This record gives sequence, C-alpha cells and structure tokens, in this order.
Amino acid sequence: MRCQDVHHFGQKLIRRRQLKPTEGSESPKARHLNTLDLVVLGVASTLGAGVYILVGEVAMFIAGPAIVISFLVAALSSVLSGLCYAEFGTWVSWTGSAHLYSYISVGELWAFVTGWNLILAYVIAVASVAKAWSHTFDSLIGNHISQALEGIFSPYMPYFLATYPDFVALAVLLLLTGLLVLGAPESTLLYRVFTGINVLVLSFVIISGFVKGDLHNWKLTEQDYTLNTSESIGTSRLGPLGSGGFVPFGLDGILQGAAMCFYMFIGFDAIVTKGEEALNPQRSIPVSTMITIFICFLVCFGVSAALTLMVPYYQIHPENPLPEAFLLVGWGPARYVVAVGTLCALTSSLLGDMFPMPQVIYVMAEDGLLFRGLAQIHAHTGTPVMAIMSSGNLAAVMALLFKFSDLVDLLSIGTLLAYSLVALSVLALRYQPDQKFSKEKTEEEIEMKLKVEENISELVSEAGNSNILKSLWFPTSTIPTRKSGQIVYGCAFLLVLLLIILSLILAQWPSQLFSGDPVLTTVAVLLLLLIIGVTIIIWRQRQSPSPLPFRVPALPVLPLVSIFLNVYLMMQMTSGAWIQFSVWNAIGFAIYFGYGIRHSLEEN
Repeated sequence: MRCQDVHHFGQKLIRRRQLKPTEGSESPKARHLNTLDLVVLGVASTLGAGVYILVGEVAMFIAGPAIVISFLVAALSSVLSGLCYAEFGTWVSWTGSAHLYSYISVGELWAFVTGWNLILAYVIAVASVAKAWSHTFDSLIGNHISQALEGIFSPYMPYFLATYPDFVALAVLLLLTGLLVLGAPESTLLYRVFTGINVLVLSFVIISGFVKGDLHNWKLTEQDYTLNTSESIGTSRLGPLGSGGFVPFGLDGILQGAAMCFYMFIGFDAIVTKGEEALNPQRSIPVSTMITIFICFLVCFGVSAALTLMVPYYQIHPENPLPEAFLLVGWGPARYVVAVGTLCALTSSLLGDMFPMPQVIYVMAEDGLLFRGLAQIHAHTGTPVMAIMSSGNLAAVMALLFKFSDLVDLLSIGTLLAYSLVALSVLALRYQPDQKFSKEKTEEEIEMKLKVEENISELVSEAGNSNILKSLWFPTSTIPTRKSGQIVYGCAFLLVLLLIILSLILAQWPSQLFSGDPVLTTVAVLLLLLIIGVTIIIWRQRQSPSPLPFRVPALPVLPLVSIFLNVYLMMQMTSGAWIQFSVWNAIGFAIYFGYGIRHSLEEN
C-alpha cells in the first residue's frame, strides 16, 4: 500500500494539463496586434532600467569597457531562450505563458516552479524599474529626496536592505496598482509614443558617445588612474582600476557582467502573453521575439560602448550614469534631455511589466495551484482585482526596502530558471506523440490522430518485446511513441543534472580546471562524455511529425546549449541572491504542497 501511495503521489507531480475547450470558459479577444505592435510591446517591456541605470554599475565595478562583450554573451543566451519561447508560442494557439507551456508538456510541479518564478521575475522587474524611476526623478531635482531620507533612516536600516526606504517608488507603484484595479486600459498608442521617445534618446546617447568619445578610455593605465585621483576630491568618487585596458577585470568580470546584463533583455516574454490578440500568432510571435532581442542588443551594445568611450569606466556614476556622463564631458544641458527621456523610457517599461504581471497569478489561481481567491474578477471593471493588488503591493514593498542591485540579481536568477524550464519543455515536447495543442481540431486532424494512436499501440507492444538498450540507439518506430517519449524525459532530466554539475565546476574552480588539476579535469571530461552520450540517445529518438510554423533548429543541441548558458550565468550570482531566491521558492513549495496539489483542476 505504501508503494502505491508513493507512486500515486509521484503521478500527481508529473500530471499534465489536458487542454479541452469549455463553453464560456474564455471570452474571445479581438485579434488586432500585428508584428510591429508586438515588437513595440517587447521593446517597451525590455528597454528600461537596465540600459539607463544598470549599465553604469556593471561598467564601473564588474566588467569595465568589456561590458560590450558581456552584452554579447547575454544576448546569445536571450536569443536561444527566445527561440524556445517562439516554438512554444506556435504549439499553443492562444494566450499563455511559460507556466501554461510547462504544464502541458513537462508536468504540474515544473509548471508551478516556472509560474512561481515568473511571478518573482515580474514583481522584481516592476520593483526595480520603479526604483530606477525614483533615482532618475530625484537626480532631476538635485538629489534632495534621497539625501533627506538617508539622513533620517540610514542608521536604522539593516545591512541587507537599502540605506533608506524609497517612498517615491512606493507611491508610484501604489498609484499604478490602483489604476489597474479601476480597469485602466492598455494603450498601444502610449507604448508607441514612449518607445519612440526612448529610441530617440538612446540614439542621441549613442551618437554623442561616438562624437565625444575617446578610444584612449578603452586603454587606460595606472598612470591615468593616478592622474584622475589627484584631480578628483579623493578616491571615493572613483571605482576600482582592476588591471586597466579593455578587460580590466578579466574573464570573470565579463561573465559576471553577462549574468547581470541578462536583466536588460528580460521582457520579450511579454510578447507570448499576447498570442490571443495577435493577428497571426504562429508567425508574428517568433518574428517579433527575434526582432525585439536584436533591437535591444544593438541599443545596449551602442549605449555601453558610447558610455565607456565618453568617460573612464572608473569615473562612471553607478546610479545615474548617462546624465552624469554628459555633465563630465561638458554637455550640461544634454543631461536634462537624457534624464527626461529616461523617465519616459522607465514609465513605458513599468507599464509594459505591470499589465502582464497579474495574469500569471490569475492563471495559476484559476488552475488551483494558488489560492482561488486570487482569481476573483471585479464585477464592474472585469479586472482580476486580487491578483493585481497582491502583485502590485508586493512589488511596492520590495521597491521600498531592497537595493536595486539585489533586485537585479534576484530577478536574473528567477528568469534564467524559468527560461531553462522553457527550453527543457521544448526538448521534451518535440519528442512526444501527437502534442499539437489547439482549441479547435479539424476532421482531418482528428482522423490523423486516430491513425497515429493505432500505430503507436502496435509499435509500443513491439518495442516492449525488444531489447531496451537497442531501443535507445535504434528505435524501431518511425514516429514518436509513449516509450520513446519517456526515454526523452528521463534523458532530458539527467542532462540537466549533468549540466548543473559542469556549470558549477566551471563557475567555482575555473583556474584550477584550466591549469590541469587532475581531479577536476577527470570529472569534467567524464561529464562531457556523459552529456554527449545522452544527447545522442535523445537525437536518435523520433520527433513529432506535427507541422509547426516555427521549429527550433538543431534539436536537441540548441535547447541544451540554452540550458547550459542559463545555468552557468545563474552560477555567477552572489550568495545573498541565492539565499533570497531559496527563501522565495521555499514559500512557493509550502503553498504548492500545502494547497495547490490538493486543489489543482487536474486533481478534481
């Protein structure tokens, strides 16, 4: 009996959502968003606090001028994740998120983990942008607010929190939360206006940087640092020199910078949530996702290059880099133009993150994985009032108390984990029998499904009598079967474990590994051999024949590379961020095992 209970409990964790259309369960939305609208939404959600605020801290303390390489690494990881997201958007032909996609492909527990960390990502994205908005507004009026609050509250704030409570960020988020509860509509025109201003200001920064820039700032030496020290009021205004030159903090600095720069590409997943409003989601979602990431990379690369050319990296202002850079090069009036543009960009980014944030909570509550009260709809405005209030208030509290850099680290870990689960889901989904999900099936599709199921039953019985090892390397069927799907599931989870161990070794002991330490080298070689072997086993299995408008190329290699890059970047985060992340997920598991597993729609 005990074995049966354990088996039953395990089945609950991996049960997948059955997507059956129900009458009146969803109100159809008008399809009105074209590819340009989705690109504007993606850029508005992505180009925000990172490119205006975080670029200064990364360049000053972590990567130096090599921040441009950090952006390249972060962009590569984002492209791979974006490709996986794009294929997911074609599997399911209506509004969804990584939570829904994981639910239908991997199982309930992984869907909960994905959704729970997406909530974290959205909440912290909103909190960090609000904090950046507050810093920018304060700099416009001479930093009077921060100086006053720091003088009053600084002695009483714990070391792991901000030096003062940010009441401006709190007020902004409470105001926007109230507007959302009242049913404020999402305006595509507003996104276009703010995004246009955003791109114009960033273009001005890039052009100005190349006009006023000096290539010598990419070749700085200790002599230059000493000269700047004597000219400035002490060394408190200068950051560390490192070893000077273009890569002052070495390869470690580039990789750690890439982990933080990944924050600047977060937001393209907002495009996927608009699948039901897109005119042609199967085409426009993957195209707009790739265009968004490419635009964001070009802009971030250009801004970081311009900033480090204009100002020596150790003189960049960490909290307000762009306006202060124009002040240092003698373009005082341009400082205010950039500051106003920054406020417009941050407002656009804030709105782009605020609207999809409650949707994840609402969907999970509807599924029964979170408390059902969070799915309550306001009778007059038709808005998910409890989901909006809970997420908005949580974001407001985090913006009030936490440091901007801590929020960025925590956000990056949560998002990288969610994107890794998306890549894992794509890998598993492609090798499952008949996994084409749609609200409506034509008669031809249903007839094809019946034929496929008949073939599968015959092939499964044939495979059951054959040698297991032979079925791993030489599958007898020409289409995916239940057995081949289970093989892929098992191999995929084994690969994730192996990639985590390899990433940990590369992140924690890189110098010992590359210097030829016998133990670490042996372990790394064995891990690589196992990874290659298990990857070949997956590659030998049959893929789903379902036609898709977009398919991730080079399966299974590309999703595995995406998972590896994401996990490796996660290993670059600080221990404090991991502790906070662990606490968040501990709370999530307590909710799931205490409530969600018993109230899930699939349970009932």
